[in-house]
Amino acid sequence: MECVDRRQCVPVRAQAAVAVLWVLATFAADAQQQFQLYATILDGSGAPPATIQPGDVRVMENGVEAKVLKIESVSLPTKLQLLLDNGVGLGGDNISHLRNGVRGLVDALPPGVEVTVVVTAGQPRFLVRAATDREVITKGLGLLAPEGSAGKFVEALLDATERIENDKGDYAPVIVAFATTAGDVNVMERDGERLSKRIQARPATVHVVLLSLLGSRSALGGANQTEVGVGLTRMTGGRFESIAAPSRLATLLPEIGREVAKAHERQSRQFKITAERPAGASGELKNLSMGARGGLGVTSVSLDGRAAN
Repeated sequence: MECVDRRQCVPVRAQAAVAVLWVLATFAADAQQQFQLYATILDGSGAPPATIQPGDVRVMENGVEAKVLKIESVSLPTKLQLLLDNGVGLGGDNISHLRNGVRGLVDALPPGVEVTVVVTAGQPRFLVRAATDREVITKGLGLLAPEGSAGKFVEALLDATERIENDKGDYAPVIVAFATTAGDVNVMERDGERLSKRIQARPATVHVVLLSLLGSRSALGGANQTEVGVGLTRMTGGRFESIAAPSRLATLLPEIGREVAKAHERQSRQFKITAERPAGASGELKNLSMGARGGLGVTSVSLDGRAAN
């Protein structure tokens, strides 16, 4: 199964020399009746082809062939935001597990990935502001310390999605949030709506790790954190993990770092296909399929360039 638009998973089917991947997506077409897809296309050796022409790929809408106008190589860099609850839900005795986990996550990333680090206890604040230099990132992580207040999980997510919304660059946004079941008692419905709207407008992949320690839960027992975390990860194709042992952070966060690294690698060798809808097609664009000819294969495809994990 391949996750295409982070909301639906669809099968890859092979038909002779043509690999077909169905895109069960729905969105509005522009006035020119053109649309774009991002795809990973490989040759028989498993490498991206040195050259590729519009005639090498085939795009269908509702079983009718669309005209491929242009195909170009693109590389979407990853920009990662780490949101870390260093408050009472974790506890001072467990901060070393979080430090070790975050360091392992960063070590798993390839060079050049931009990293922002925010601690969420009390009031979200930066430890690292949008840096690619590992020395700068490591120095910021050295400031990670426990706080005696509760983490602001939802507020930190709102800030993170606002930063993504305001950054008009061409990249793949990723959020990795470590939260606890302390705090976030009063989550307003409008906050959830704002998060959903921003993610739909500027797609990002969100991973959430939620720690539940007995004696540190809020009055709602983490219901708000769970609802928001599960909802966002399902919407974006991310990973949601609920854990009870802080020691698990030391291995789980590096696992997620390796997933981010794999997605980054795939995003760095994609092709952007611009196509024109079939004659007579109107309204919402949906039920697309894509294939390749001449020994080429399509291994993943998306509407926004974010590679599935």
